[in-house]
Amino acid sequence: MKALRHGSFVIGAALTALLVATALVSLVWTPWSPTAIDVMQKLKPPSAQHWFGTDHFGRDVFSMIMVGARNSIVVGVVAVAIGCLSGVALGLLAAARGGWLEEAVMRFSDFTFAFPAVLSAILITALLGPGAVNSIIAIGIFNVPVFARLARGAAKSVWTRDFILAARAAGKGDLAITVEHVLPNVLSIIIVQATIQFALAILAEAGLSYLGLGTQPPYPSWGRMLNEAQTFLYLAPTLAIFPGIAIALSVLGLNLLGDGLRDLADPRLARRR
Repeated sequence: MKALRHGSFVIGAALTALLVATALVSLVWTPWSPTAIDVMQKLKPPSAQHWFGTDHFGRDVFSMIMVGARNSIVVGVVAVAIGCLSGVALGLLAAARGGWLEEAVMRFSDFTFAFPAVLSAILITALLGPGAVNSIIAIGIFNVPVFARLARGAAKSVWTRDFILAARAAGKGDLAITVEHVLPNVLSIIIVQATIQFALAILAEAGLSYLGLGTQPPYPSWGRMLNEAQTFLYLAPTLAIFPGIAIALSVLGLNLLGDGLRDLADPRLARRR
């Protein structure tokens, strides 16, 4: 199989599968309760009893990372779904209609891009209050113009193809052509972009949690684990190392997966490397 011979795709798929498997396992099993406090066991180094050690409250770090993976996936999937569904719909509509509607969608995208993702998320969570739901809303809103511009650009090139002219000659309207012909031809590009935005969403959620605006206690979050580890960096450096590695591997895996999917969807990109 061609996909199995693509290094980036295989490594990315393996790391992403590990992330998803960890999240799924955490639904039914963790070595310890991620919220159980045992002050007598605080700041223990990695051992057979606590594989990644314990934090300043005596909570098991490995269990917290497992549950943190689940929270990161939930935030990433929902935020990307919000951005993808809304953005793709706007982009396809802009490409199909053109004129003032296309101009309005593009100017809205430019306005949104003027604010960095984390800054936009901070503004929204500052107005609505901290929490996982508001983080999802903030990250999802930033994803809308990303998918809108991508879908619009890809769809515009499809609308110039001969089979679109044939569909028009057959009496099909803009909506039917968009659903039956344009969307299937841009779907692979959208899927690739979704994996990349998923990685950015996980990173944004970790950043918001680090600032105290994301997932709130007692639910574990990789970003908040990094924040709490700062105070004990010299006493227990593993408190920062393990969640940092979890974030890095997750983002790396999704980026490699997206890179591999892009090459597989368009072999010309792979031949240029």
